[in-house]
Amino acid sequence: MTEQQNDQGAIDQYSMQDPTKMYADKKPDEQYLQGAGTDEEMAQNVPADHGEDTYRGSGRLAGRKALVTGGDSGIGAAVAIAYAREGADVAIVYLPEEQEDADRIVGLIEDAGRTAVAIPGDIKDLAFCEELVQKAVDGLGGLDIVVNNAGKQQNVDDITKISDEEFDETFKTNAYATFRITKAAVPHLKPGSTIINTTSIQAYAPSPHLVHYAATKATVNNMAKGLAAQLAPKGIRVNAVAPGPIWTPLQPAGGQPPEALPSAGEQTYLGRWGQPAELAPAFVFLASGESSYVVGETLHVDGGMPTP
Repeated sequence: MTEQQNDQGAIDQYSMQDPTKMYADKKPDEQYLQGAGTDEEMAQNVPADHGEDTYRGSGRLAGRKALVTGGDSGIGAAVAIAYAREGADVAIVYLPEEQEDADRIVGLIEDAGRTAVAIPGDIKDLAFCEELVQKAVDGLGGLDIVVNNAGKQQNVDDITKISDEEFDETFKTNAYATFRITKAAVPHLKPGSTIINTTSIQAYAPSPHLVHYAATKATVNNMAKGLAAQLAPKGIRVNAVAPGPIWTPLQPAGGQPPEALPSAGEQTYLGRWGQPAELAPAFVFLASGESSYVVGETLHVDGGMPTP
């Protein structure tokens, strides 16, 4: 391993590296992406690392069947890639306008020799939440991992400027959809199945410009803990992952003010942005039998940010 390799990013998830020096080449400048943003657009500036070239599987999820919302880009894409390389078949849910990103992830899942199911749609819609679960079950031949990951984040620095529509859409995307998808999925889950919610450091330490987003993540985090107690007797484990500042399309697409992007992550102990590839192992652990005694846990992957 050379110093140059270390500075440029991960070699694989098993190699020893200095985490303060990783991804030194991935420092974004001020930018703004329209709409939800895509990895394809980010690749034209500072591409994110989803583990495409580095994640090494070892059969930890062989034969499993996973549903990942927001699986076309960012954290969801990294999780979908890792799950496939660990032996799982994967269904990904994404907005129709993100088809190009989705096609790429479907290709990577299939390159790993696994079945990929692509499900475009908007999870703000109740009927679609129910439909997507059934499509995943039909396409995969069952379901035993549910990852509620898709999210909406828009920075607004003044509560008087948060419209009812913006507040409502954020809760419908982040909290309502988690509830609806989980509710539809549970009847299909057998003992040994797992549910993993993507929450956030914002659930514990909300930023003043992300008040409504942080509230949804606190809701999702709490929901995971309550549901863990309800479903554990049935042999279904529920946990959560709380990312810190992770370089995904959500961030330059209004998740952070453009002028904050170059310095975001500097407040962490590691002093940098995290990459989606650095989240994937946490989701693999919580989905695998290695975490059989882990229930109602929130696993923080945030570069070192103190939490209550």
